[in-house]
Amino acid sequence: MRRKAVFLDRDGTLNVDSAYPSRYEQMDIYPESYEAVKRLNRAGLLAVVVTNQSAVGRGLMTEDDLDEIHARLSASFASHDARLDAIYFCPHYTLSADPRYRKECDCRKPNPGLALRAAAELGIDLGSSYMIGDKTEDIIFGMNIRAVPVLVLTGSGRESLAKLREQGLEPAHVAESILPAADWILDREKRQAHDPL
Repeated sequence: MRRKAVFLDRDGTLNVDSAYPSRYEQMDIYPESYEAVKRLNRAGLLAVVVTNQSAVGRGLMTEDDLDEIHARLSASFASHDARLDAIYFCPHYTLSADPRYRKECDCRKPNPGLALRAAAELGIDLGSSYMIGDKTEDIIFGMNIRAVPVLVLTGSGRESLAKLREQGLEPAHVAESILPAADWILDREKRQAHDPL
């Protein structure tokens, strides 16, 4: 049986968006992110981070640097009894000086590539899953993979909400931050379990 996941944006959703952090010490994780992920874990939902990291393609950090950041990020959640099941990133940048990263890819949100890879590797049912993020591309990514898109108003959330509405797009839910977003998802899951129709 395929599993449900909550896809999570990183910068602006799990942590303060500090514009291209190249070291873990530059990251400021929202304290409630730990509790949000813990509640998703307890409900049996996979917590999968999907993040655009063009800083790699821009030459501001290496993939090894990013792997270290993500290892420490996962360890930080683990130390709070919360589990990030996987972290997927897009390193590409179309103007990169490095030909390995200079391309139009299918993995940069809002394109679905990161979710398709996660679905294949982790056995995820995308249509029963969710996306939480603060940017327009997060919400459109959620729509593109037929997941339920939830916008948080941290990070770029307020500007993103206005931009989405200008485009005639509406998230399934708008939450102040990640913890109420997670709670809305869990309430929705409970309602569906009791009344599947």
